[in-house]
Amino acid sequence: MSYLIFGFLTGLSLILAIGAQNIFVIEQGLKKKYVFIVCLVCSLSDLLLIFLGIFLFQHFQSFFSPSVELILNLLLLLFLINFIFRKLKSINNKVLINEGSDSNTLISIILKTLGFTYLNPHVYSDTVFFLGNFSKDFLINQKYLFGIGASVSSFLFFFILGYLSKFLSNYIGSERLWKIINYLIVLFMSQLSIYVLMSILK
Repeated sequence: MSYLIFGFLTGLSLILAIGAQNIFVIEQGLKKKYVFIVCLVCSLSDLLLIFLGIFLFQHFQSFFSPSVELILNLLLLLFLINFIFRKLKSINNKVLINEGSDSNTLISIILKTLGFTYLNPHVYSDTVFFLGNFSKDFLINQKYLFGIGASVSSFLFFFILGYLSKFLSNYIGSERLWKIINYLIVLFMSQLSIYVLMSILK
């Protein structure tokens, strides 16, 4: 049981940092659009990466070379630039807050969620490599407990984040406030893009 709790706390510490994926979950929660699907995709992705790291850490060490990280960073940068461009393009459109008003389809939302999840190299360094390296000397049953604990923390975190945002959206009825939120999202994504670009250039 101690390894279960240990995994839970370790996993929670890794996902608490606000990143592009978390901002996207918050945005979908505020829009009340596909919240369950977005949270589920993020949680299941974390579960997959956690157990890949715990049981296949040694094999991934040779695969995740600097060139692979560079490619992922480039793809992430292009993905973020496209997201920012689309957000700026639609930011002055009339803001519709009612559930189902978003023009994005389920498929596009799933693809965006997968993009924010798997194109970020830090997902692999934090989830796969950190947890994999951390648990490499655990016994097999300890690995399972550690992985389950870390996965449960991801499920709780994403669903609380998504549905808390959905709940708070009930108190955000001002179109001006929604524009401010969108500008803040653009600002954060822009800063993240600069960070990714600096990682590529260094």
